[in-house]
Amino acid sequence: MSETPAGVQVLGGAVERGDEILTEEALEFVAGLQRAFGARRDELLARRKERRAEATAKGRLDFLAETRHIREGDWQVAAPPADIADRRVEITGPTDRKMAINALNSGARVWLADLEDANTPHWRNVVSGQVNLYDLVRKQIELTTPEGKHYKLRDDVKHAVPLVRPRGWHFDEKHILVDGKPVVAAFVDFGLHFFHNAKELISRGSGPYFYLPKMESHLEARLWNDVFTHAQQELGVPHGTVRATVLIETYPAAFEMEEILYELRDHSAGLNAGRWDYLFSVIKTFRDSDKYILPDRNSVTMTAPFMRAYTELLVRTCHKRGAFAIGGMAAFIPTKDPATNEAAMGKVHDDKKREAGDGFDGSWVAHPGLVPICFEEFDAVLGDKPNQIDRTRDEVSVTADQLLSVADTPGEKTIEGLRAAVDVGVRYIVSWLGGNGAAAIHNLMEDAATAEISRSQIWQWLHNSVVLAGGEQVTADLVREVLADTEKQLRSEDGFPVDNLGRAVELFEQVAVADEFVDFLTLPAYEEID
Repeated sequence: MSETPAGVQVLGGAVERGDEILTEEALEFVAGLQRAFGARRDELLARRKERRAEATAKGRLDFLAETRHIREGDWQVAAPPADIADRRVEITGPTDRKMAINALNSGARVWLADLEDANTPHWRNVVSGQVNLYDLVRKQIELTTPEGKHYKLRDDVKHAVPLVRPRGWHFDEKHILVDGKPVVAAFVDFGLHFFHNAKELISRGSGPYFYLPKMESHLEARLWNDVFTHAQQELGVPHGTVRATVLIETYPAAFEMEEILYELRDHSAGLNAGRWDYLFSVIKTFRDSDKYILPDRNSVTMTAPFMRAYTELLVRTCHKRGAFAIGGMAAFIPTKDPATNEAAMGKVHDDKKREAGDGFDGSWVAHPGLVPICFEEFDAVLGDKPNQIDRTRDEVSVTADQLLSVADTPGEKTIEGLRAAVDVGVRYIVSWLGGNGAAAIHNLMEDAATAEISRSQIWQWLHNSVVLAGGEQVTADLVREVLADTEKQLRSEDGFPVDNLGRAVELFEQVAVADEFVDFLTLPAYEEID
């Protein structure tokens, strides 16, 4: 381990090549971010609780009166850098070495290098992910597995451009202390990548590009903008070199899209429309209200009225301001069963066709096998154009009531939906505790958002005394009964890793049944690892 700066403690153990990443200078840079901005982060987290209390009291959210001048103003975000002007296909995944190589070789235009929801923050993962980013930026990333299989960057494809997703504002990194306090995890993930790779990326004709998750307000975007400005000044990187795409995956953020773009306008690379995290946030924001109760999660599609309003507003907002609008995830993993593949691929085609037709500039896939489908649907709309930012969707006008129209969502609440939520939630937590945050479950690539929507939906049904379509009332006893059945079934399933199953069941029960709603299940889960 390298020397540590004054006031900095590294509590994590040794990780292969970790001394190349956790240098004294890099840790000093991260500590500078913590000292300059940590208190503001804390204030913004406290503000989240205050705003939720206000929303609960009012029974609604709305566009902000105090920022009307921004929504009505005449401004644009900075023009996109040349290497990410065309983002029609983006692939997502953790910074695992093999998956990183496969993502860069996939043919996709962009790779979302995920240090957040698809990455369990074991200390080894946190550091090795930075090692892998260091190597891939320099095109020196290779891997030989114990079985003798060799992975390296191919010369016959254009490699995907990495956009790094740090952890959200709510997360602290317990393995690094600055002045006796855990450092904000986002400062670790952003800071180490920026410190080691920003100038190298610039020298190669690219730049330090990011995805920003879980934000709830334009003030949180302002903080990120100030972090970017500070980081660029500290390292002598030109202002505006950093570019960031914001995931609009919280309910409050959907009412502040223009303001978020405005705060980041010198550093903006647009907005993204997700799904599971957004639904999770809908439930979390109004979890005590019977006006926002969703049906079975798999029946809530992107064509539900309130989801349609959200995506239409996102495209309109982005293109009005000259910014990218990026669509959501196709999570299917191709299988050896032709019938399953055909049905799933048809749904992926339909989903990407809808997004391209709506004006999105690109979309996400979770597996290299879906890259050609996404290209096919976006090529049909974009042709030789790099994007369709010039399609401003002036005809779109979305009201707050339309964004709030959750009660109009078709679908039923069923015992099968409850069982499915428990099953996938427990399976995911088992994987997460074992160090794999990108889990293949029932032919879908799942990340932490899957478990969040599963447990939060059960919490909502339970605490609102929902009666299911078959007449069963959701009670704590019913949830525990389904949990017990699920645990028994998983223990008998061939090949299922049961080492963490007991802890996963306990954790799921804690966050699904407890009187107090835990903001993020990954926070108590984090205390269970390392």
